[in-house]
Amino acid sequence: MAKPASPLNQQPSQLEMQPLLALLNSGKLAEAEAAAKKLAPRFPNAFILHHILGIAQGGLAKFDAAVDSYSKALAIQPNTADLHFNLGIALTNLGRLDEAESHYRKTIALQAQFFEAYGNLGTLLQKRGKLEQAISHYRKALSINEDPRGHFNLGTALRDEGKLDEAITHFKRAIAMFPNYADAHSYLGECLRDQGNMEEAIKSYLDALTLNPHHPGANYNMGEFLYLANRFDEAVTYFEQSQLDDWQERALYCTYKAEHFDDFKIKLEAIVRTHKKHNAPFLATLSTHYATNFGVEDTYNFCKNGFDFVYQKSIAELAEPNSQFLKDLLSDIDNTAIEVRAQGMIINGKQSAGNLFKRPEPSFRRLGEIVKQEFLNYKNHFAGADCELIKSFPSELEFTSSWYVRLRRGGYVDRHIHEVGWISGAVYLVLPKDKKDPTEGCFEYGLHGDNYPQKHSNFPVGIASPNVGDIVLFPSSLFHRTIPFNSNEERICIAFDLKPDGDVFIRSNY
Repeated sequence: MAKPASPLNQQPSQLEMQPLLALLNSGKLAEAEAAAKKLAPRFPNAFILHHILGIAQGGLAKFDAAVDSYSKALAIQPNTADLHFNLGIALTNLGRLDEAESHYRKTIALQAQFFEAYGNLGTLLQKRGKLEQAISHYRKALSINEDPRGHFNLGTALRDEGKLDEAITHFKRAIAMFPNYADAHSYLGECLRDQGNMEEAIKSYLDALTLNPHHPGANYNMGEFLYLANRFDEAVTYFEQSQLDDWQERALYCTYKAEHFDDFKIKLEAIVRTHKKHNAPFLATLSTHYATNFGVEDTYNFCKNGFDFVYQKSIAELAEPNSQFLKDLLSDIDNTAIEVRAQGMIINGKQSAGNLFKRPEPSFRRLGEIVKQEFLNYKNHFAGADCELIKSFPSELEFTSSWYVRLRRGGYVDRHIHEVGWISGAVYLVLPKDKKDPTEGCFEYGLHGDNYPQKHSNFPVGIASPNVGDIVLFPSSLFHRTIPFNSNEERICIAFDLKPDGDVFIRSNY
């Protein structure tokens, strides 16, 4: 007579499992979770129940519970590649990136052809600024299985690295394989825009919107194009349709530039009244300009007195005589294959594409870490200030972007703000010396720019006169420009923005 199975080793019968699997396969995740929870106490060591629970909970965005369920399943079957992969996804959604990376790598170790794991690992590495590794993993995924999403993800990483031509190739390949890939059309448009090919960029945005009229990125990009073309009323419609990132600020900007001042006042008052935190630098720019323009109180407390929060300091490693670090940076700027981004605000100069501090060159990486430390020094220097600039200072020191600017004789950058930053700044590597006026090549900041409507010309400005090796940090809400210089020399700086808290919009990944 056979010995009965131990209660701890008992498994649910096929009759008990069929309804549960039917619920899961039909997408009834809440019902599947409830059914699995009823069976789990009777079969504590049933691997399949914990796995199903994890899948259902992950699909319901209950990521903490999913991690617990997958972990229980792995305790029973530790060498199951799918489990490690799914656990990696749940951990990624919880921001536990070190653990997620470990499980993706375990997936690959167990199943070398698991291309989705290479893709997810690439996405995680890209998010952490490890572009070279991310690109390597995306290429490996594509070598195993060529699919549209793999080409799309590789394109996004190449774009971040400033390799626009190659990024465009992969976005086009994704579209060729899957013509209805709206995200790829939108990102292709962004790369074409960065190359200055606006006609083709707009075609790509419209292709994305034909496929998905509610596509956030394509609507936002069309809104951006229209406001740059001074078609402000049309732009508002696209921004409001996008509901993406700083769409509200952009729509309000268009209302102000169109000189619909009564509408602007009503919308701004509603924002001031309903937003618990005044933590949008772009809104601060608009509010301060309106208050200065019409002689009224500035009610948006991001940073009402931005001039008081301009910070300048010398970086010792760059300022020392014959600095090797400075030489390395200039050498990498000269010799590294970084594409140039078309930039209408730069006269007699050029700006690099991509995100410089995410590139693999040690000099750029080292400078990025120094700048992060200066962000902390900035926060500590202004600690206690009664404004959201300091009170809501980003907890994660990430760069929205970073780039170099090279100017030659007669060069300058026109007045502008960095709409998607929190703190903006620059490190100065080369500055003109032969100056007829001491302000030539200096950094000017103020409250007016970008052809905002003016009722008077009494908008104050300030000037910072940097030396080689200096870093200048300032609220991203301030207008700023480079004062033109006339000597036959170069002016080279590396500029950057600190990313506000909150996740950026992720358009697609594995």
